[in-house]
Formats: sequence, structure tokens, C-alpha cells
Amino acid sequence: MPKKNKYISQKNDSKLMEIGRLILRFMNQNQTKIYNYKQISDGIDYKNPRQRELVIQSLHKLLANQRIKETEKGKFSINLNIEGTLTGVIDFNQSGNAYVTVENLKDDVFVHAKNVKDALQGDKVLIVTYNFKGKKMEGSVLEVLERNRTEFVGTFQLVPHKEFGFVVCDKKTINTDIFIPKGKINGAENGDKVVVKMLEWKAGDKNPDGEIIKVLGAPGEHETEIHSILAEYGLPYNFPEEVESDADKIDRRVTDEEVAKRRDMRKICTFTIDPKDAKDFDDALSIQKLENGNWEIGVHIADVSHYVVPGTMLDDEAYERATSVYLVDRVVPMLPEVLSNDVCSLRPNEDKFTFSAVFEMNDKAEVVKEWFGRTAIHSDRRFTYEEAQERIETQEGDLTEEILTLDRLAKIMRDQRIKNGAITFDRSEVRFNLNEKSEPIGVYFKVSKDSNHLIEEFMLLANRKVSEFVSLKKGRPNGNTFIYRVHDDPDPAKLEALRDFVSTFGYKMDLANTKKVAESLNNLLSEVKGKGEENMIETLAMRSMSKAVYSTEPIGHYGLGFDYYSHFTSPIRRYPDLLAHRLLQHYLDGGKSPDRNELEEKAKHCSARERLAADAERDSIKFMQVKFMEKHLGETFTGVISGVAEFGFWVQIPENGAEGLIKLRDLMDDSYTYDKSTHAVYGSRTGRRFQLGEEVQIKVVKANLIQKQLDFKIVD
Repeated sequence: MPKKNKYISQKNDSKLMEIGRLILRFMNQNQTKIYNYKQISDGIDYKNPRQRELVIQSLHKLLANQRIKETEKGKFSINLNIEGTLTGVIDFNQSGNAYVTVENLKDDVFVHAKNVKDALQGDKVLIVTYNFKGKKMEGSVLEVLERNRTEFVGTFQLVPHKEFGFVVCDKKTINTDIFIPKGKINGAENGDKVVVKMLEWKAGDKNPDGEIIKVLGAPGEHETEIHSILAEYGLPYNFPEEVESDADKIDRRVTDEEVAKRRDMRKICTFTIDPKDAKDFDDALSIQKLENGNWEIGVHIADVSHYVVPGTMLDDEAYERATSVYLVDRVVPMLPEVLSNDVCSLRPNEDKFTFSAVFEMNDKAEVVKEWFGRTAIHSDRRFTYEEAQERIETQEGDLTEEILTLDRLAKIMRDQRIKNGAITFDRSEVRFNLNEKSEPIGVYFKVSKDSNHLIEEFMLLANRKVSEFVSLKKGRPNGNTFIYRVHDDPDPAKLEALRDFVSTFGYKMDLANTKKVAESLNNLLSEVKGKGEENMIETLAMRSMSKAVYSTEPIGHYGLGFDYYSHFTSPIRRYPDLLAHRLLQHYLDGGKSPDRNELEEKAKHCSARERLAADAERDSIKFMQVKFMEKHLGETFTGVISGVAEFGFWVQIPENGAEGLIKLRDLMDDSYTYDKSTHAVYGSRTGRRFQLGEEVQIKVVKANLIQKQLDFKIVD
């Protein structure tokens, strides 16, 4: 690096501070990268000799203040170890305080509510950090670098006798109301649920300015609240006209010319097994006995890649959505209905194009041979899970022999998976019986049986074998770029906390190594079956797990016990599966490995959309549960404490899955204190305890449809 000037004038000092801020902002965009002064100058658009001299002087000031470090002569990087400025994503809690997640920084940075400036939930922010003696690093927001979103759902409140109002956002993590000036109300009336677009947030203003862009209806009404969920998560219920038009123009004929390019499997016994209300059938199984006594089993997946081509509006829309979203009373599909329910769907008694994994298996469920490629099939029968289960249990009905064979092989594969370290979370899922107005009139639980496990095992087999085929192909020692479904090892600290907690119930866990952890978790889940603490311990065990995501880095899938695993079997409803189909065909055609960075960006996008879809689905279930419990106000139930916090605890009613909050301030018999280590609250005078997993009697006192929240009261 060139030498700095010996003298820096006071006049220049403020200028250098401004340049320093630009440098830090630029370097924070990639905190792991190392730069020379020329790259930094170009990055902040200071390119002439005089400007570069100022950059050099500013770099020396930043070095002196330890905001950056010189990794080698003339090369600089951000200093993450001491106070300075960092870039990250801000996450608010309901109190108004926030935490900023910074890449490559172990702990999130706490930001007090008074220091969040104009940041909103999920924004990318620049923060300045500092340490107080004996406390963790804290920060203050300097600047919002990138808005996470500008449209929000909330309730419009017209200021009495004025021609302006405010939108109070539904999400408690949105820490401000949005000011709606005259002329931007656009027909909304006081109390309406609306979608508001934030226009600007002027420096010094308490609230941002916004404009109402859509009136959803009266709060609490069924359609209003469901459309609020769709709007809150930016889920486009309808497809653009041009996308629908493109889908309608697709050639749906199964021509002899195209079949000739594929493996024709239309004469082999083939069927689907799906939920009774399913409309899109994206997987089918075929089975036939070979002359050598082995079984040829085909896992056939709808060949969406034949119809949805990169570079088209149809593909762009599918990528943007990335996944189908399953709300309680409706589906927001990834593909237009003409594709998802018709052209691509493997409906019975129709010829269809598929992408298949075909396995020769012996009676020990060992794969002797495998083949992957494009096929044509003809589904002979559509089974529901209940119909397939009936054949397994009674051994009667059409195609019983085929289903029993598949069931026997699936059970061997499942047992082997568990021996190899797979975790067997098998929780029941809440479902609703709806009337003609899509309102909940009953609750039931979806429980996985042998027919569900049968399909699951063969889909897992196809997903694993496709991933291994691409990744371990001979002649390519470094494998091929592919999109994986990965699941990292659990957080050791969370596992230790789980072990310590379950020990109070008499359960033991061995955390010596990965295999022992898996065995311990499976034993624990088996031992708690049918006991009062079952739901609580299952929940805590799941919370100790990492989140599964999409990635180009094959780190394995801990929960399934697989070294290589990809999603391949649901391209109608998941974009990563469509990517996997395209990549597999590319390699079958002898193609070279594509750019990993570009695929990694797609993987991150799909992971983010999947999280968003899961949140939307969870919100729709909460809404339906509150709507169902609205009819039971004042009634008493036996519940189980399902969560504990400083301000109260949650109780879940096992018979319907509804969960409500009991606030500590409403417990009038004593003053209660939260103990994080025991997941309990204790009365300071009486010693009365409310602990995670305990049974309590509760009364339903409030059902808030807008907040999707139930309030309970303890009944002595």
C-alpha cells in the first residue's frame, strides 16, 4: 500500500470519516473477502488519483481504529472481532427489541428498541457495534441497506374527524404503524383489513408514509383472514394471464415419436397411492417379477421438465413460487391447474410421460441393479392410502399381491434405515373437517400407517439413489454439481439441554457419538409413546434438530441417515425436484457440471420460499383452530403445558390440537417466576409450579381470530 500523507488536515477529517463509512459499507457486503486499496476505490467509485489518495488516508484511519485489519501487506478485510460496523438481517421480537444475524458471526447482535431507527422485520441493515463491560456485544442501526418487503397486512384506523389514518400491522414484529395521508386511503373504511404499501420513511418522522392498495374485508371473516394470510406472505393466489395462456398452449399429446425416445413401460402393472382428496398425482409405482425371482420396481415421477422449459414465463413463475402452499382450505399451486391436475398428473387409465428410477431388488430389499431415465407409463389404478391399507390388513382386493410385496420390501428398508441412524419422528398432523363454507366443523389427526410408510420408503429410495448416482458417478472424482436436501447434525448444546431435561423424567441419552445420539433419540421417542410427556418431549427433540434446507454442498441428511440425498419425487409441487430432473438428464446426456454459484442461489431461494410456505400453512392452521374453538368459549378442557416463557405459558388441548396462552399476570394466587432450566414457572409464596408437559384444567376465555390467538384460564 502506498505511504500515507504525514499530515491530515482537520478540514479533511470529516471527509475521511464519510469515506470510511462508504468503505465499511462496501466491505460489509462480503465480510469474508479481502480487498486491496484499488478494489476498494473502485467499489465506492473513487477512481481518480486525488480520490484514491483520500481512500488510502481513510484506510489508515480505519486501521488505527481497528475497524479493519491488514491481513497481509496492502490487503484488508473487515475486523469482525472488535467493535465496528457490520451488515446483517434484523429480526424483531414482540417487545420491539431486535437481533441482527451476521454471516460468520457466532452470536446474533442485540439491538435495543430505541436503537432500531427505521428498520423493519427482515431488513438488511448496517449496524455499529459496541461492548459494555461484562455484557455481550450490542448494536445500533445506522442505515437500512435493503428492505425485506414494502407491503404489509393490517387494520385501517381512521383518525376521528380527520382525513387521514394509520394501518396497524397484524404481525407484532412490525414495530410501527403506517401513516396513510389524504388521497392514499383508496376507499378503505375504518376497521377494514387492508394491504398497505410503504412509500417512504422520511428522516425524523415517527411513522413511514403508505398507501392502501387493497381492501381485504371485515376482520375476523373467513375469506378476509385467509386472504390476509396469502397477502401477508406474498402468495399470489392467481397466475398472470400470460402464464395461464402459455400453460393452455402446451401440447399434451403422448405421441409415438416422443415415446420412441423413452423407455416404454406402459404394459407393466402400475398404480398410484395418494390421499383421498389429492388432485395432483406426481408419483406412481410399478412392479413385476423377473425370471430370476427378483422384483423390478419402478418409481415413476411426473416429467414436468418435458413441459416446463427454462427461459419461459411458465418456468419463471414456477421458480418465483418455488413450492405449492397447502393452506387448510385451499392450495396455492406452483404450476397452473392445467399442468398440476391434468397434463402432468399421473391419472389412472391415461398414458403419461415420466422420469423414472427403476430398481431390480431381491427379497432382502437389496438393490441389485438400477436405471434412471425418461419413460412412458400407464397407471392402471388409483388407490387412496385407506384402500391400500385395507389390502395390507385384510390381504384381500385387487392388486393385493403387488401391494403386499411392496409393503414387505418397504418394511425391510425402513428397519435398515433406522439401524443406520435415521430418526423416526412420526408425529400426527392436525386436520379439519370443513363445511360447504370452508369453516371447521370437526378436528381429526392424520396418522401414518403402513400404506404411508410404503410410499415413503420407495420415494426415499429414489431420492437417495438419484443423488448417489449423480454425486458418485465413476470418472468424476469430485462429483457433479447437484441440488441436495441437506440436514446438518444437531446443535450439541441443545442435545445436552434435552438430555438434562429428560433425565428429570427418568430417561437416559447417550451423546458419545452421532450413532449413539440417533439410537438414544429413537429409544426416547419410543419410550414416551402414550405417556403424558410424549408431546412435550417430541417437541423438544424436534427443536434440538437443525433445519433441513437445499444446498449444492452434500453434507448429508442427519435425520434420514443418508450421506447423499436430493428431492426428486415431487416436481409438480417443488421446484428443487424440477431442477434435479433437469440436472440428471443433463448428466445422462454427457453434459459438464454447471456453475455451482448460480445453482446455490436457486437453492437458497427455494429454501426461503419453503420456510415462508411453512409459516403460511401454520398461520392457516392456527386460524382454523381459533375459529373452531370460538364455539367452545367458556368450556373446560384438560390440557398439557406445551411451552413456557417469562410472560406466561401455553397449554395444548390433546383432543383437537388447539393451543392457548395463560398470562402470568392473570394468575392471581401468587407472583410467579420463570425458570428457563426447568421449563417451568414457580409461585414465590406458595411454591406452586407449572412445568412443561404437566396436565392442567383450563377454561377457554377468549378467541381472537385476527391475532389467531386463544386465551385460557387455569381452573383449580
